Amino acid sequence: MSTFSAAAWARNAGLYETIRNMPFNTELAAGTLSEERFKHYITQDAHYLIGFGKGLAIAAAKAPDPERMVQLANSAQGAIVVERALHGTFFADYGIAPEVFEASPLSPACHHYVSFITATAWSEPYEVLLAALLPCFWIYAEVGNDILARAASPNPYSAWIETYAGEEFQDAVKTMIATTDEAVTEAAPTVQAKAHDAFDRAVQLEWMFWDSAYRLETWPVRPGE
Repeated sequence: MSTFSAAAWARNAGLYETIRNMPFNTELAAGTLSEERFKHYITQDAHYLIGFGKGLAIAAAKAPDPERMVQLANSAQGAIVVERALHGTFFADYGIAPEVFEASPLSPACHHYVSFITATAWSEPYEVLLAALLPCFWIYAEVGNDILARAASPNPYSAWIETYAGEEFQDAVKTMIATTDEAVTEAAPTVQAKAHDAFDRAVQLEWMFWDSAYRLETWPVRPGE
């Protein structure tokens, strides 16, 4: 019998190929991505990781057993550690002061993604929340491996590439896939259907996030204008 993760990935295989070959990731691999676009990306990623960490923390609270509570709580901690590392390394390297980050608004795509994770965390069952969180883990692992295999050397973005292609992150992704399969397999058919919908939406939002960074997306209208 096909697992939830296998079926969910198959449903989104074409969209993953679109993500893999989109301009942001192609230029990141080639080392030609503009610094302005990468700065936009890491600023928004730091905002996103805070929301993602909260989603994982709520998943830990909803988990049915202590082992999964600890796993997901550790993942939530890891998301915040990565966010703090962005402040400590990438932000310093690219001259993004803490006060500049704090004052920066979430882009429309980042706001949409964080809002989706937050709404799912509070309003949907544990199984659906895991499905909504999984694409961020899984797609970053796949994109990290793909970019590592074709990355130019030297590459100004090698630290980013090595983070997501690294063994520690890859192991965390495998654990998250197994945890999601374990939960969704035992769920009612209606919950399984909602889990697939949540996974699909998160994959779409992964594409939107990278695309928005490449376009240097900002809000088209603002208060006071």
